Amino acid sequence: MAFATGVAKQLLYKAESTWGTLAGASGAQRLRRVTSTLSLKKQTYESNEIVDHYQVADFRHGVRSVEGSISGELSPGTWKDFLAASVRKAFAAVSAITGLSLTIATSSTNYTITRASGSFLTDGVKAGDVVRITAGSVNAANLNKNAICLSVTALVATVYVMNGLAMTAEGPIASCTLTVVGKKAFTPTTGHTDPSFTIEHYHSDITKSMQFTGCKINSVAISLPPTGISTIEFGMMGKDVTTGSSAYFTSPTAATTTGVVAAVNGVVTLNGVKVATITGLTINVAGGMSAVPVVGSNSYSDIAEGRVRVTGQLTALFEDLTYHDLFDAETEFAIAAAFTTASTAAADFVSFVMPRVKLGSADIDDGEKNLSQTLSFTALYNSAGGAGTSSEQSTLVIQDSQA
Repeated sequence: MAFATGVAKQLLYKAESTWGTLAGASGAQRLRRVTSTLSLKKQTYESNEIVDHYQVADFRHGVRSVEGSISGELSPGTWKDFLAASVRKAFAAVSAITGLSLTIATSSTNYTITRASGSFLTDGVKAGDVVRITAGSVNAANLNKNAICLSVTALVATVYVMNGLAMTAEGPIASCTLTVVGKKAFTPTTGHTDPSFTIEHYHSDITKSMQFTGCKINSVAISLPPTGISTIEFGMMGKDVTTGSSAYFTSPTAATTTGVVAAVNGVVTLNGVKVATITGLTINVAGGMSAVPVVGSNSYSDIAEGRVRVTGQLTALFEDLTYHDLFDAETEFAIAAAFTTASTAAADFVSFVMPRVKLGSADIDDGEKNLSQTLSFTALYNSAGGAGTSSEQSTLVIQDSQA
């Protein structure tokens, strides 16, 4: 007799055309994972009849649903569909900016990239974006190098090179191209998407399949520790499950092979200033989804979306009262965090930008060690952002070099 093992379990998914209806069998994507705990759930009801035999008379099953989570290690390109679903907007590229005359200069430990004419703001470059100079007769030290934008004006982008290596001051250099790397997704003000997925567990060692339909992303938990691999977990709500004795999805696309992200290879900025005292960062996205049972059906007729709420926690070494004062004064600030898969100049990355954040606590621990602060935060709708400004009109912006 064969028994199922975790290493023989395959995790696959495909977006549905109609919520709760099996996606077509072709064109699915195989997904990397640490765990996937999706399972069928049922409400249950126990009889309350008072009977003379002193025992429970009946027990019934009620509404069916799918619950569980998919957890993994954060890697570029792997989670793009689920991340886009969580913020309710598909990833989209910012058009590369061509024909630029650029001058590069040092600015303390940072660099300025100055264009002779036009506007970075009009062209869609935002504070927190990771950019590269991808074309032009610039010095090799300035070409194809990840640089996070600390601040952006019409003519000047002030950047920090993510792997810490120097750029070379030069310019003006004609016919350059500046690229916002990969694609970005963020919670929009209009045109929100409402995707759902069919997710399959295929147990190849016992040739059994479970296809979970109507699955929506209800929560995301991102953990960026100071040591170890960064992790991500998606909480799911779904409609129902179908089972079979063979794989449902045929000829799926192979799982991504991008490197995993470690927070040690990354940059965190607060209000456009790189900080080196952060010892941990978590970001949580809650979709506020709900479902209501209806008479005459043993499954939900819909899963309704709520507000997208973004919260998290920073931990930092205690060196002064900066964070305490931000908390005490209820001061708003921006957080940008970008993390790479390696220390090379053009390594793949995933970044998170929250343009408007408030602290909810600033607790300081104690002990025979370096003292640490724990800073809870809530990200807020950034009404001041949008087209032609240095920030998005959104709570959370995600950039993925492989999206």
